[in-house]
Amino acid sequence: MKRCFIFAAGTFYGLRKRPESTGDFIIAADAGYRICQAQRIVPNLLLGDFDSMTPPADFPRLRRLPVEKDDTDTLAALRIGLEQGCMEFHVYGGTGGKRLDHTLANLQSLLFLRRHGARGYLYDDDFLWTVIEDETLEVSRQVEWGLLSAFCLGDRAEGVDESGVQYPLKNACLMPDFPLGVSNHIIESAARISVQKGVLAVGWELPPIP
Repeated sequence: MKRCFIFAAGTFYGLRKRPESTGDFIIAADAGYRICQAQRIVPNLLLGDFDSMTPPADFPRLRRLPVEKDDTDTLAALRIGLEQGCMEFHVYGGTGGKRLDHTLANLQSLLFLRRHGARGYLYDDDFLWTVIEDETLEVSRQVEWGLLSAFCLGDRAEGVDESGVQYPLKNACLMPDFPLGVSNHIIESAARISVQKGVLAVGWELPPIP
């Protein structure tokens, strides 16, 4: 499965998966280029409206986006990754900083990927997020008593089951106005989360980076 790595301009909490020099497609979105520089990663493409940094004059693969546009720089990068045939996306620098609105936008963008047949992973501070729709996800326990949260993205999420966790659910209905799925704990080797109808943003705890 072809992978796309996107480095955005939010907070970078450390690299958990390093892109391979061959096979993976790497995109730096605006000031996410600084993360690439610090990690000694050469992106295949640098794009953005460059409101958060001045683009390097000598970078050969640069795409300038208009400031006034519907897509965020990160969503524009996701579109390009899909055009490249990528089906697995790893997004760094997509949370944190001073812009909660961009964090929320990037969570919604994970659903954009899912509805285009791909899966995206959004890396937060020792936490990893993805989105599921009318499907099942298995999450391996990586931290003892590791946290697991699930939130409804949409009007309602029906037929929600959670097993392998401290507070299991069976055929539950999660609503956007009540965060019932927050702060569960994985107590078995893996947790299993499924939703029959609707969308869930699912996040789970990762071990600290040494």
